[in-house]
Amino acid sequence: MEGGLTKPRGYQVTRPCAFILACLFLIVIATALLLMYLLAPCPCARSAGSSYSRLSRKSNLYVRLPTSVVPHAYNLKLIPFLQQGNFNFSGNVDITINVTLATYNITLHSADLTILKTSVRRVVEENAVMDEDSPDFQIPIRKTEFDLKREFYVIHLNRLLEPGQYKVNIEFTGILNDALQGFYRSSYVNNNVTWWIATTQFQSTDARRAFPCFDEPALKAKFTIHIGRPSNMKAISNMPKEGESTPVEGMRDYMWDHFKESVPMSTYLVAFTVSDFEHWSDRSFKVWARSQAIDQAKYALKIGPKILKHFEEYFGIAYPLPKMDMIALPDFAAGAMENWGLITYRESTMLFQDGVSASRHKQRVASVVAHELAHQWFGNLVTPSWWSDLWLNEGFATYIESLGVEVVEPSWRTGDQFVVRELQNVLEQDAYKSSHPVSAPVSHPNEIDEIFDSISYGKGASIIRMMDHFLTTPVFKRGLTNYLNSRKFQSATQDDLWQALTDQAHADNALDPEITVKQIMDTWTLKTGFPVVTVTRDYDRGSATISQKRFQYMYPTETRASNWWIPLSYTSQDRADFTTTKPSHWLKAQGEITIENVNAYPSQWVIFNINETGFYRVNYDERNWQLIIAQLRDPDRFLNIGELNRAQLIDDSLQLARAGQLNYSVALNLTTYLAEEVSYLPWETAFPGLGFLNTMLKKMPIYDKFKSYYLHLIFKLYQETGFIDRHTDEQLLIYKRVEVLRTACDLGHEDCVKNAVLQFQHWRSSPNPDKNNPVSPNLKSTIYCTALREGGQAEWDFAWERYLNANVGSEKQLILQALGCTRETWILSRYLHRAITEGSGIRKQDTSTVFSTVSNNIIGRPLAFEFVRDNWQKIKEFLGPTVFTLSNIIRFTTNDMITEYELKQLKEFAISKGEEELGSATKAVDQSIEIVEANVHWMTNYYKDVERWLLTVKY
Repeated sequence: MEGGLTKPRGYQVTRPCAFILACLFLIVIATALLLMYLLAPCPCARSAGSSYSRLSRKSNLYVRLPTSVVPHAYNLKLIPFLQQGNFNFSGNVDITINVTLATYNITLHSADLTILKTSVRRVVEENAVMDEDSPDFQIPIRKTEFDLKREFYVIHLNRLLEPGQYKVNIEFTGILNDALQGFYRSSYVNNNVTWWIATTQFQSTDARRAFPCFDEPALKAKFTIHIGRPSNMKAISNMPKEGESTPVEGMRDYMWDHFKESVPMSTYLVAFTVSDFEHWSDRSFKVWARSQAIDQAKYALKIGPKILKHFEEYFGIAYPLPKMDMIALPDFAAGAMENWGLITYRESTMLFQDGVSASRHKQRVASVVAHELAHQWFGNLVTPSWWSDLWLNEGFATYIESLGVEVVEPSWRTGDQFVVRELQNVLEQDAYKSSHPVSAPVSHPNEIDEIFDSISYGKGASIIRMMDHFLTTPVFKRGLTNYLNSRKFQSATQDDLWQALTDQAHADNALDPEITVKQIMDTWTLKTGFPVVTVTRDYDRGSATISQKRFQYMYPTETRASNWWIPLSYTSQDRADFTTTKPSHWLKAQGEITIENVNAYPSQWVIFNINETGFYRVNYDERNWQLIIAQLRDPDRFLNIGELNRAQLIDDSLQLARAGQLNYSVALNLTTYLAEEVSYLPWETAFPGLGFLNTMLKKMPIYDKFKSYYLHLIFKLYQETGFIDRHTDEQLLIYKRVEVLRTACDLGHEDCVKNAVLQFQHWRSSPNPDKNNPVSPNLKSTIYCTALREGGQAEWDFAWERYLNANVGSEKQLILQALGCTRETWILSRYLHRAITEGSGIRKQDTSTVFSTVSNNIIGRPLAFEFVRDNWQKIKEFLGPTVFTLSNIIRFTTNDMITEYELKQLKEFAISKGEEELGSATKAVDQSIEIVEANVHWMTNYYKDVERWLLTVKY
C-alpha cells in the first residue's frame, strides 16, 4: 500500500549528528592513510640509484610444530631405485605418537614428497581385544593438506583425539635428488662404469625430504629402519643389522636389511646409505669407502677408536651405541655429518694416502674425525632444544676436537694451533656489525642454515675454551659430565649447561658463591661482538686502569653499553709467567677497574690475556707498547715472551691499527722483530695479518716498498726451512715451510719461483704422471699454483688431466685449487663455466672451491664477481638450495673488494636481486657489503699512514 504508515528500514539521524559522523569518518580515513604512509617501506630503498639498505630480515612465519602431538617411535621402510635409472624411492612410515593435549589434527613435516595414503589408529593395550575396523580403533580422516611455506603435512580428523597413544601410517614416494640434501644420489666411475649410491644428509631440516616426520631437534624418538636395496649392494644405518636380510616381495634382486631399534634421537641424526662400498673394521668400528679408495681409510680407522675411547674417558660416559660406522662419500655438501653411529664424510675429510696427501691434510682428517666423534656426546646424546643453541653442538665439538687429536698426535700441538687458526680468525669475523650472537634466535630453515658459520663454530669453541680456563679443567670436566648425565637422550638449552657448571664451580670453590656461570656467559652468548680491553698504566703508582668497549672495524668510538664479564690474566717483565691462565681479576660488566699493583717497574712491560685464553683483544697505552716492542726487537730476549702471546701481540696490534684504535706506526714497528722470528705460531698469525695489507696495497704505487719489506721479514725463515721437504720433519716445521714458500712465491721471490716451476716440469716430463709424481705432497699446493701462474694453457691442461684422473680426494682438491692460479683470463672464464656445468668433471660439492681459488687470483677477482652477478639464476638452479655453497660463493668473490666502484657494483647486485632472489645467501650479501665498506673505509683513512711508514722504515 502506497499511502499507508509503514515501519522505517534502517536508522534515522538528525542533520547535526550526520555531520559529526561524517567528520569522524573522514578523520579515521585520513589517520589510516597517514599510518600507511609512515609505516610502509620506502619504495626508494629498492631503486637502482638509492643508497643500499640491509636486505636481511627475520622471517615472521611461525614454523614450529604444535605441542599437542609428540613422536614416540618410528618404523620406517624405504626402497631407493638406483638400478632402474629413474632415481625414485618409495616408503612407508609407521609413527607411534603421544597425544598430550586433545586435538582435531596431527601436524608433522613433509617436503618434496608425494603422499599416497594416510591412516590413523589407536594403540590398544597389549591384552585388549578390539576390532581393527571399529571406529574406536581406526580414526576417520576428514582431509589432509600441505602447508608448503612451513613444510607441514596436516592431517585433519573427524573426531577429537583424546590424550593417549596412536599410530600414524603414511605411504609416500620421493625423488633421489642431486642437491646433496635429504635422501639423495651420488655416483663414481670405475672402469668406465658409473656406480650409483643412495645416501642422506638431514641436518638441519631435511629429514622431512626423506620421510614424513616431526623434524625438530627436541622431538626425539626411537627409530627402527628397514632399507630395501639391490642384492649386489649393501645398506648401513645408525644401528647394526638385526637378523638375516629378506627378499622384497614383488621385486626381483632386491633385499630388505633390517636394523635394530635405536636409542631416542633427533630426526636430523638419522642416516642410511646404499652402496657397493668395501670396509675395514676394528671390532665394532668400521670405515667404508669405494673399493679403489678403501686403503686410504686406514688412517681414520687407526685413530678413530682411540679418539672414541678418549672421549668416553673425558666425558665419563660410555659411548651409548653398539657400533660406529664412518663412510667417505663422493658427493657431500658439508665436510662431515655426525649422524649417530653412522658418520658421513666427504672423501677429502676422511681419506688419507701416505706419499700423496699432505701432512696438513692428515691433520684435517684427524680433526674432522675427532670433531664428529665429539658430537656423539655433545649434540647426539644431549641435543639443543632448538637451533638457536646450535653453538652448543658445534662450539663444543670444535673445541673438543683439538683435545682428541692431541691424544693420537701429541707433537702437532693442536691446542696451541687452535689459537692462531680458530680463535684469531673468528675475532676478525666477529668485528663487524653484521655478525650475530652465538645464541641466535632463528625460525625459518633459511635462518637456521645461515648460523652454521664461524660464529657458531669458532666463537662458540673460543668462549668454551675461555670457560675451561677460568673454571679450571677439572671443574669444567666434572660439570660437563653432570650436565650430560642429567640430560642424556633428551634436549637442553644453554641455561641447563650453565646451571650444571655453576653447581660444580660452587662445590669446588672455583667461583664466588654470588657469581653464576650464567651471569658471566650470557654476556658472551647473547650479545653480538666482543670487547677490546684497554690497559692504561700509572707508571708512578705502579697501577693500571682496565676498561672495555666493543671492538669494531668501522665504529671504534661507539659508546653504546655492551659490557662483558671478562676474565683477566696478566704477567709482567719481571715475572714473565706465561703458563698461569686462571684469572687473577674480573672486569665485570660495569666498565672499568683499577689493579693497584701490576708488579712491574716503570721500565718494564705488562702483558694481559695469557696464552690468549680470553676472547678479547688488548690495547695498551703507547709507553707499554714501546716497552714490549723494545724487548721483541732484542734478538736475545724476545723469546722471554711466550710463543702464543707473541702471536697475540702481532694479531692484536695489526687488528687494532686496522680498526683505527692504534697508530699503524706502532703495529708495523712491532712486526719488524719478525725478521728474527722462526717459531711457527707467531708466523701463523703474521701471514694473514700481513696478507691483509698485501691485498689492500697490491694495486697501489707503494706496493714495491711493501713487497720488499715483507721479503726482508721472511728471509731468515726462508733460509731456515728451505725447499727440501723431509719425511722426518715435525708437523709445525712442515707448516712453516709450506707457508713461507707460498708467501715467497706469491711475492715473486726468484729462487722460490724457479724451484716451483722446475719441479712442476719434472712432473710433466714423467713417463706416467698419474702414478709418478716427484713433487713432495707438502709442497704441492705452492708448486702447482706457482707453475700454473707462470705458465700458460699447456700447463693448465696438463693439471686438468691430472685432476680428472686422480683417485685421491686430497689430490683432486689441491689441483682444483691450483687451476684458479693461471693468469689467462679466458681459461679462468672457462673454469668458472665448468664449475656450474653438469658432467664437466667438477662435482657440485666443489663448486665453491673453484670460485674461491679464482677470486684469490688478482686477475680473477673481478672476473669471478662479474660471473656471479651475470649468472646468478643459473648458479642457483645448478646448485639447488645448498645454502653453504651459495653463501660461500658470495663471500669468496667479494671479500677482497677495496674500491668505491666495487662497493657500488656489489650494492647494485644486492638491490637488483632482492631478498627473495638471493634467498639463503641474503645474509652473506649483507656481511660482504659491510666488509667491503670497511675495506673502502681503510683505504680512505689508513692507507696514507702505512705509506708514510713504508717510505721511512729502515731495515
